[in-house]
Amino acid sequence: MRNKPEIVGAKLRVTLVKSPTKYSERHKRNVRALGLHRMHQTVEHIDGPVARGMIARVAFLVAVEEVK
Repeated sequence: MRNKPEIVGAKLRVTLVKSPTKYSERHKRNVRALGLHRMHQTVEHIDGPVARGMIARVAFLVAVEEVK
């Protein structure tokens, strides 16, 4: 087995602040893919283009802050 390189860098703290109930199925799936299931739930993601793209799609539903 290969050892995974330790990932260093900024993280993003993402909080669901608005319900995706009345929005499209695409938005709901994106929120779920970010790991958010309930209102005001917070998850952390490694800052990268994939996470940034998913957050950009549902920016009106989430609050984002950088963690150092």
